[in-house]
Amino acid sequence: MSGERRFFLNVRKSARGVSWEHRLDLRGENIALGMAQSHGMPEIVARVLAGRGIPGEEAKRFLAPSIRDLLPDPATLTDMEKAAARIAQAITARERVAVFGDYDVDGAASSAMLKRFLAHYGVPAEIYIPDRIFEGYGPNPEAMRELARRGASLIVTVDCGTNSAAAIEAANAAGADVVVLDHHQVGGALPDALAVVNPNREDDLSGQGHLCAAGVVFLALVQTARVLRERKVTGEPFDLLSLLDLVALATVCDVVPLIGVNRAFVAKGLIAARSLKTPGLAALARVARIGEPLNPYHLGFLIGPRINAGGRIGNASLGSNLLATLDESEAEAIAATLDRLNRERQDMEAAMLAEARAEADAELMAGGGPAILVTAGSSWHPGIVGLIASRLKDLARRPAFAIAFDPNGMGTGSGRSISGFDLGRLVREAVSEGLLVKGGGHAMAAGITVERKKLGALRAFFEERAVEKVAALRQAESLKIDAALSADGATFDLIDTLEAAGPYGSGHPAPVLALPRHRLADAQAVGNGHVRIDLRSQTGARLQAIAFRAAETELGRFLFEHRGASVHVAGQLVANHWNGMRSVQFRVTDAAKDQI
Repeated sequence: MSGERRFFLNVRKSARGVSWEHRLDLRGENIALGMAQSHGMPEIVARVLAGRGIPGEEAKRFLAPSIRDLLPDPATLTDMEKAAARIAQAITARERVAVFGDYDVDGAASSAMLKRFLAHYGVPAEIYIPDRIFEGYGPNPEAMRELARRGASLIVTVDCGTNSAAAIEAANAAGADVVVLDHHQVGGALPDALAVVNPNREDDLSGQGHLCAAGVVFLALVQTARVLRERKVTGEPFDLLSLLDLVALATVCDVVPLIGVNRAFVAKGLIAARSLKTPGLAALARVARIGEPLNPYHLGFLIGPRINAGGRIGNASLGSNLLATLDESEAEAIAATLDRLNRERQDMEAAMLAEARAEADAELMAGGGPAILVTAGSSWHPGIVGLIASRLKDLARRPAFAIAFDPNGMGTGSGRSISGFDLGRLVREAVSEGLLVKGGGHAMAAGITVERKKLGALRAFFEERAVEKVAALRQAESLKIDAALSADGATFDLIDTLEAAGPYGSGHPAPVLALPRHRLADAQAVGNGHVRIDLRSQTGARLQAIAFRAAETELGRFLFEHRGASVHVAGQLVANHWNGMRSVQFRVTDAAKDQI
């Protein structure tokens, strides 16, 4: 909430180099107190809601999101009625349908949802996922013509298609109708498709721009089911609620804001996911060795990366095939392949990150480094550069690019930004200046194609355009703290109380708690670069904590150097499940000196 900066525990520069601030200003604290009193909820839950701008009158509804209350009328999305009518026509006429999806989790889930819906009605459908390296993102003319040649009279693009005018024109010329179900920003004139359903097109007034593609597809299937009822199509209707686990998976992994119906999608989708009735999700949970009820962390950091591994370094269709199949044996086989590919991806990422960090560290040591980190390698895999850029952004607290150059000197790169800096806009400006072959994206992420001979000029351009803005953002960066806590009060009851205000994610961040003046009894490097921590309160209460991937960071160095000292620690309180046991754990994201 806005207002004068209020430093939490007077931390003006933490181990990570940021200040700690109260998430709530004085007015916000009064709102939280009133919310707690009027609704009879725990004060810490009221603080979490108030700190995220939830009005008091919406608190009860926010804590119990339901599909019935929050699902918008699908017909309010522009072109939705045309799209649903065309899909329903394909079902009644038993036409051959092709589903063209993206190679990430959202595209895989969206493709699988549509195929399962069509299969229920006996409609032959195939999923086509382009190869990330050879075809790039979205529909291409050759693939669309091939789908039509194979007999598809209707092609539905999911999580792509909005900016694919040439490919859709090729499909039309080949005799296929095209329906677009997408959520990406519009980069120009809309394609000449039969229907373009995208809540982010300028003439869409539905207010559902926060949906991921799977959310748009779910609404399209709701509307299609409505049309089928109106046309009195016989047979058992499809159980749309059986798809909520896939909608939740895509919503979490695509990092769209958990507002509106997205909250209900995730809350109800997690309930569905925990039943493990979708063979693909159940198989992935087993290979990932998840021994507890599925939560957003599992979807985003254990299941999602395995699905993405196919699109990054293997067969791009593996993820969608896994989520679409109802055959448990097939699901087990695909999940095993994706798990293997994910391990290979992790090994490749570790090697690439070591090279990128060496390059970045050399630049950062020289006078503070550039405003935007640009790293490159000739042996890097182009399917992994986005992961490297994300890690570098987190480590250096500034926008970062990672570029994989081929033997011909052409580089495929990906960038990730910090909050407040529009990286997509900067990339588009670089394209207009002739520094990039092509590029695009949005505020927080971008993709580029660049010639090696122009890399120096690109770095200089980035520095000129970004140095002042990035410096100001880094200077103002802070960690917002929701409340203070002691190891004595770190209980399962508190964890369950905080979970009542979830699910947490983009747009609704998990509560950040601070442990003031706790003795750092021990700090040890464990696993793959993690730091295990033993904390003691002033009364001697003990709390086990962990800082993930922190061993070689400023945070890790701080923890090792302050063993035995009194420190402030910030992070999240969670329930840790291990070997059938449940324990209280604190996940440390930052620490600071105890100045008193």
